[in-house]
Amino acid sequence: MSDKADLSKISLNQITTENWSLKEAIDGCERNEVPWISIWRHKLAEYGVKQTAAHLKQSGIKVSSLCRGGMFPAATKEERAKRIDDNKRAIEEAAEIGTDTLVLVCGPAPDKDLVQARRWVAEGIEAIIPHAEQHGIKLGIEPLHPMYAADRSVVNTLGQANALVQKYQSSQVGVVVDVFHVWWDPELAAEIEAAKGTILGFHVSDWKVPILDMFKGRSMMGDGAIDIYGMRKQVEAAGYHGPIEVEIMNQELWDRPGDDVLKLMKERFVEHV
Repeated sequence: MSDKADLSKISLNQITTENWSLKEAIDGCERNEVPWISIWRHKLAEYGVKQTAAHLKQSGIKVSSLCRGGMFPAATKEERAKRIDDNKRAIEEAAEIGTDTLVLVCGPAPDKDLVQARRWVAEGIEAIIPHAEQHGIKLGIEPLHPMYAADRSVVNTLGQANALVQKYQSSQVGVVVDVFHVWWDPELAAEIEAAKGTILGFHVSDWKVPILDMFKGRSMMGDGAIDIYGMRKQVEAAGYHGPIEVEIMNQELWDRPGDDVLKLMKERFVEHV
């Protein structure tokens, strides 16, 4: 491939080095010349928002996104309201640590009614748009592979995510394209094109056969079946030129020293992204 990905865009999605604390991850990015990081809220809570913001400023590491908001559906009105409040807190956290994007993993149905759950997702996003506008944060709807419909999200195709974006007609709402979740979709090329101007993030990993663990089944780029390079070119043609997050849930990687993972991540990024 002559058109290699630019390492100035590489971002460590923090889950790739789950064994590291947030402090260790920021230091690791600085040490390994990884210019971006995507932060997870459970790690942020451990380290503290103000401490994180100060550390990021000192290190010069930029934040590509905060993960995650969403999880809107719930069995009771009271619980749905609590989840909306939590999303508003996530928006405030995102603003304080210096990112402009909150990734939304929209949530599963509390029962078997997927149609109603999708309505609650739509209502939940609509409820937080004004708060996002107030704080300058964009809401990135990330469709998840259908195998996660029961426990993580009822938004499972890029087409569904695009439809939500069109529903709101707000510059604060867009989509996140994660190769692991959408590579299989026969409508993918058309839906990436349809998302032109609204893509807020691009996540890379690989699909290695067989998938042995639903959650920790991702592999390093180049180890699986996904045409990552081809998808990168498609999202760029649709107007996305921002950071590219390496997001890999994989126990074998988690058990390795974080510096080794970042070194391998950079090598594979150049080769396969």
